[in-house]
Amino acid sequence: MFTIGEFARLGRVSVRMLRHYDGIGLLPPAAVDPFTGYRYYRADQLRRLNRVIALKELGLTLEQVRAVVDDAVDVGELRGMLRLRRAELAARVAADTARLAGIEARLRMIETEGRMTTEDVVLKEIAPVRVAELTAVAAGYDAPDISPVIQPLYPELFRRLANAHVPPAGPTIARYEPTGDGDAVVVHAGVTVAVDPSAARDVAVVDLPAVPAAATVVHHGSMDEVDRSMQVLARWIEENGYRADGYAREVYLDYCPDEPEKGVTELQIAVSRR
Repeated sequence: MFTIGEFARLGRVSVRMLRHYDGIGLLPPAAVDPFTGYRYYRADQLRRLNRVIALKELGLTLEQVRAVVDDAVDVGELRGMLRLRRAELAARVAADTARLAGIEARLRMIETEGRMTTEDVVLKEIAPVRVAELTAVAAGYDAPDISPVIQPLYPELFRRLANAHVPPAGPTIARYEPTGDGDAVVVHAGVTVAVDPSAARDVAVVDLPAVPAAATVVHHGSMDEVDRSMQVLARWIEENGYRADGYAREVYLDYCPDEPEKGVTELQIAVSRR
């Protein structure tokens, strides 16, 4: 048999961890010297130790680990536990990936701050437009909050329009409005259509009114990096004595869901004189 130190080295764990597992009855030693209290382990106990460590690394609690290694959980239950853990990890990876993209976009925006120009901003009137749209609520107006909410809306919108035999008549348009509940915003994912709004469909058909004056700029690239173009608009609005009225409307001139870095989007912010 092996001393606790030897067994810890063989199992690549700490002596402290083995003592803890013994204390909670998860992995008691094979023998304990009645005079010295020294713990001794058999080589075949490494199999149980390895299973414990593997299950812990999957994110199971020690109680769940105990049930599995003691065969108190059948294969179906174990499969369900692991699938749940897989879904949790996938959601965390997706959230971290979106957060990382946001950080990188912020860094690029900071790096280009000194070279940004307002020369490409155009003040113009926006004509009224009819759109078919779906809506959802995002936790905030930041790109990491908006992107995962708006992206699934467009495939579903196009699917419903195809089923209703309603073809798009112009570009896709995204717009936003406050919910009155903290930072949350209502996300409207729409596309220009030329249909009777009273016809029964499973999408909303809305007439967006004309905007007498809007500061506009064309953004090239992913919407995850839209902040740099928004900064251009903000500077132009401030320098020219205007104030922004509401959130920016996004008109996707070249919608590239599979290659967002190739997208072309016109940002439109309604403005009025101070």
